[in-house]
Parts: sequence; C-alpha cells; structure tokens
Amino acid sequence: MGLIVVGLLGFGTGGLSGNIRNIGTVGDKQVSVARYQRALNEQLQAFQAQLGTAIGFQQAQELGIDQAVLAQVVSQRALDNEATNLGISVGDARVRDEVLKIPAFRGISGDFDRESYRFALSQSGLSEAEFETSLREDIARTLLQGAVVGGVPAPEAYAEALSQFVGEARAITYAMLTADDLTAPVAGATPEDLQAYFDGNPDAFTAPEQRDITYAWLSPDMIQGAIQIDEQALRDLYQERINDFIVPERRLVERLVYVDTAAAEAAKAKLNETIDFDQLVIERGLELADVDLGDVSREDLGSAADPIFAASAGDVVGPLNTSLGPALFRMNAVLAAEEITFEDAQEDLRVELAAARARRVIDDSRDRINDLLAGGAKLEDLAEQTDMELGTIAWSQDTQDGIAAHEEFRAAAAEITEGAYPELRELADGGIFALRLDGITPPTVRPMADVMDAVQAGWSAQAKQTALLDQARATADDIAPLTGFETLGLNGTGEPALTRRGYVEGTPPSFLTDVFDMETGDVKVIDNGAGVIIVRLDGINAPDGNDAQTIAEKQVAADTAAAGISQDIFEAFSAAVQVRTDVEINQAAVNAVHAQLQ
Repeated sequence: MGLIVVGLLGFGTGGLSGNIRNIGTVGDKQVSVARYQRALNEQLQAFQAQLGTAIGFQQAQELGIDQAVLAQVVSQRALDNEATNLGISVGDARVRDEVLKIPAFRGISGDFDRESYRFALSQSGLSEAEFETSLREDIARTLLQGAVVGGVPAPEAYAEALSQFVGEARAITYAMLTADDLTAPVAGATPEDLQAYFDGNPDAFTAPEQRDITYAWLSPDMIQGAIQIDEQALRDLYQERINDFIVPERRLVERLVYVDTAAAEAAKAKLNETIDFDQLVIERGLELADVDLGDVSREDLGSAADPIFAASAGDVVGPLNTSLGPALFRMNAVLAAEEITFEDAQEDLRVELAAARARRVIDDSRDRINDLLAGGAKLEDLAEQTDMELGTIAWSQDTQDGIAAHEEFRAAAAEITEGAYPELRELADGGIFALRLDGITPPTVRPMADVMDAVQAGWSAQAKQTALLDQARATADDIAPLTGFETLGLNGTGEPALTRRGYVEGTPPSFLTDVFDMETGDVKVIDNGAGVIIVRLDGINAPDGNDAQTIAEKQVAADTAAAGISQDIFEAFSAAVQVRTDVEINQAAVNAVHAQLQ
C-alpha cells in the first residue's frame, strides 16, 4: 500500500505523469494514460449529454462504461500495431496538412499559429511529438480500415429484392360490415349461454386489487369557510387586479407595414380597384398570422387609434404612421368595454383570499403534525388533536372519489406497504394527508349476479360478431374476380395501389399482412373486432423501375447493406487482429486513472 501511495504522488490534476505514463501495451504499441483518460472523459461526457444529467464515475462503472472504453482503446492500438507491421504510414507533409486544418490551432487572423498550437497541446497534457505521432497513427489506422472495407461491392440482388418487396402494390376491393348489417336477428341467450360466457372470460369480470386504507387529511376547502376576510382586504385585492375587472373598448386589427408612404398609398389604391387586403398580404410574401395584432386598445395603437376606432368592421384605413413605418390597418371587429364592479367581484375575491389564507394555515400546521407523527401518534390521534379529518377507503385503481380524486393520494395508495411510517404528504391544492394500509384484498372474480348486465352485453356482442362472420363468409363465397360488390348488397371501396407502407382507416393492424399474403382473385373475411372486412385481391402491381422514388429507395437499400457488410467485415478483422496481438494491461495504473475520476 505504501508503494502504491508513493506511486500516486506523481499523478497531477491534469493527468497522470511522472512514474506511470502508460496503462499497458498492445503488441509493440504503448497505451498511454493520457489516451485512456481522454477516451474515458469523452465517453462520460457523451453519455451524460444523452441522459441530460450528470452521473458519478461509480455509477458509470456500474454501467460498464470504463470497461467499454478500455476495450475500445485496446482495439484501436491493436489496429495501430497491425498498420505498423504492414508498413502502412504517412509522411510528414500529410501530418502537417492535418494539423493545419484543426481550428483550435488557429490564431486571431484565422491562420495556423504556433503559440496556439503549443498552448492547446499543453492544456491537453501532450507534447508536439506525442500529438503528431498520435495523428500519424490515426491516419494510418484509417487507411487500414479503408483497405479492409473498401472493396465491398453493393449487393445489387439484395437491393433489387428489397426494392421489389417494399414498392410492390396491391389492388383491392373491400367492404366493412357491422352488426347493423346482419340480415337475421341473433337469438337471445339462455342461462347456460351466459354462464359459459362468464366462465370463459374471467378477466372481464375480475375486480382489481383492493387496498383498505385509513387516512387523515386537511384541505383548504375544509377550513376556508371559517376564515374571516375583511372588506378592506377585498378592496385592496380588487385594485391590485383592476385590469382583470375593467377592460377598455378594443378592436381586432391587422397591420400591413410598407417601406414608405408612397408604397403604402399605391397598395391602398390598388386595394380599392382590384384586390382585397388578404391578397395584399400574400403579395408581400406574408401570411395573415404575420400581420395579425389581435385585440388592441387605444393605448396599444398610439397615434393610429382615432381612425381605427372610427372605422367599421372590415374597413381598411391608412396609410397611418407607426414605429415600423407607414401601414395599412384592417379593422375586423369591435370588442366592447367590460367592467366588473367590486360588488360583483367581491364574492369570488373572498373565496380566493380565503383559499390562500387556508393554505397558509395548513403550511403553519405542518411542523406540529410532523412532530406528532415522529412522536408515535396514530392517524386517529391526528384527527383528535388537529384540524385533520379521519377517513377510510377501499381503494383500487378504479377509485376516483373523495380524496382519491387527487393524483398524489392515488400514487401514495398504490405504493404504501403495511406497517410503513405514515409520512405527511402534499396535495396539489395545498392540502396535506397521511395514510396507513390496513389490508389488501387480491383481485377476485365478481359474483355473476353482480355483473349480469356486463355478462349479457358481452355475450350479445360476441354472438353478433360470430353471426356476422358466418354471414360474411357465406357472402364471400359468392364473390368472383369480376363480381361487383354492390350486386351482393355490399358497399365496396377500391384501393388501386396499396403498398406495405400504406394504411386503410378502420382496419386492424394485421390487415396489410393479410392482403399481401393473398393471391390475385382471393377473397378473405377478416375479423375486425366489432365488425368484419370482406376483401378481394384484384391485382399485384410490380414497382415502376423508372420511378424516381423506386430508384432512390433501391440505392439506399444497396448503400445500407454494403455499409452493414463492411462494418461486419471490419469488426471480424479487428477481432482477429486482437486475438493474435499480445495485450498487457497494468490494472494498478487503470485503477489510478479511475481514482482521479471518483
């Protein structure tokens, strides 16, 4: 341990240096501490950006980020070693060109600056030689990768097959039927029918888990009626919000601004002769939303107020001077002034003030209630010693009444466990509550007598659907390739070019799969839940090879497949290189890097 501590003394804040400069070797290549640190930091920053939140290094280790980065660094150095063994390298001129392209090394003039170069490398803990060697190896590794994957041809046969599959279309005729289309009534259910349906569908008649909960709660509504509000406080609030109660007369206005008065007058003259205001807006390359001012008062309009307020709805006035230049205004509607007197508003103000004060009273009571709970008080004791009210509820996910109308209570009721501390919790309206789980009744099938209406409705729907399927199948037997659907009393709809990416409204998710499994002339009856679909395949249309979209899709498919094959080949090559390359990692050095990130 003493030796490790002494070794760590050489590790500075800008990176490990001094005694340990490498974390291992891959073939003849050193894996520097700086390289591993940079890769690890880059991956952590990228992961945090993806999550949108910071994570600690310990959490990153639990996610295996450090192991993934180490594997990546080792893989890169194995390829660097392979490139060297194969004699792949680049000259100084190529390295120089790459250095000159890097923006971080440019000065104020925008040209390469030697001092900026040295400073940037110093900040990264690199010497010029180390950086240029790393850059040379990166370029060589890229050349090696290009040599491995560059000869992979685009799989034309695959692209052609995929293009045919995606672009192929179906011509169909279909008709949708519902229970209203039944030609014969469905017989009523016998007791045996209902019993069989009830027994065969237990999930439909199972009551959800029920939780027996005792709670104590206090909401502003419970106490605000007892809070006295003096008239002066109401008048003060009325004055604070006077703009909500006294609204001046306003106009709905649109404004079209021009560069000068002459242009505005020319537009006004043209408006009177040939076109309307909407067309003037379009001529300017604008939309009506761009010129809409909404409802405005005299104060909003300034010096333009008088002519606009004197205009009738639909009139165009101007040109009028504005801060943006001369403008034409269209006045669209008159909004009369509104005034709510104090006498009319005081009751609403009283309720508002009382609710606010009730919330403050509840806030002031929190500490005392928390002290009682911490001292071992039960919910029953809270109801006796505070303004909180005691209640019980048989709660399930379907319960929405009383305190269960609050989302905060439902969330707490779903997670509470027996024997849990009755923590004081908040409601969105400013109220508070605490609860206790007294017992749980697991999901149980309700007695048939209690759900008889639902059983009868379910059986009836099932029976009608069965009868409708039978009727549709009988009708489908009479449909030939050229049979008009209307001759059989069906309201047929045609789709001349339906592709696998298409959609037919009102059909189930499996509809397209069913259609593309059919042969020309086939007729199929498809169960649509609360109805059926009769569909006939009228034709199969191959994609147009000269269509621009088809050509583009084929090229994308070929490029994507080639890229995937290239990636697979390169990964196999990289793995083979690693297998035949000796790798030695100094775990103590790796741990030292990790220690700096803790």
